Amino acid sequence: MADLSAFAVTRRWPARNPRVIQLYSLPTPNGVKVSIALEELGLPYEPHLVSFATEDQFTPEFLSLNPNNKIPAIIDPDGPGGKPLPLFESGAILIYLAEKTGKLLPAANRYQILQWLMFQMGGVGPMFGQLGFFHHFAGKEIDDPRPKERYRAEVARLLKVMDGALAGRDWIAGEFSIADIAICPWLRTLRDYYQAADIAGWADLQHVPAWLDRFLARPAVQRGLTIPARD
Repeated sequence: MADLSAFAVTRRWPARNPRVIQLYSLPTPNGVKVSIALEELGLPYEPHLVSFATEDQFTPEFLSLNPNNKIPAIIDPDGPGGKPLPLFESGAILIYLAEKTGKLLPAANRYQILQWLMFQMGGVGPMFGQLGFFHHFAGKEIDDPRPKERYRAEVARLLKVMDGALAGRDWIAGEFSIADIAICPWLRTLRDYYQAADIAGWADLQHVPAWLDRFLARPAVQRGLTIPARD
């Protein structure tokens, strides 16, 4: 049996089955990327809820796994060379899981998939998150309209970029991949949680809304969106 006792994070979140991937996460747009990927890939894993309400992400145990205090993070007891691998950053985890299984990152369009993955990490996530802050959270109380407008305009631009790329294809890189898994949870959050899609030109998009619907219709996606279960 794999021994994960050397990882301090397992003292706060004990592994019931240390032979499977340990997922430390929360069902946020970044968090569900990994749970969806694990469901799509059919990899056995054990989810652990890292609650922001109790600031679990700042505990010494979690910081020992991710010093950047962000979810998600994993420990794979069967990493390279058969040794346990701790890993944080959702994009890095998606690449690792795809390469581990040989799925969702085919060689034929590997770099096209990776470019859209980087597009999400460098653009979609940060910009959508900032618009969410100024439109949905405390930032909406700021009188100066310029910050919100800056992020609204950038989100609208990013949506148009994706809309153009989707013309004639169902998935952003031509076939379903980790790029779709990275981007679509943010589209869902923009539309359903931030309720900011309308101000970003959603109604004028020709392809993005149907792309999100296709993504959400996948059974593995539906399962992954609720993992880890909130208390």
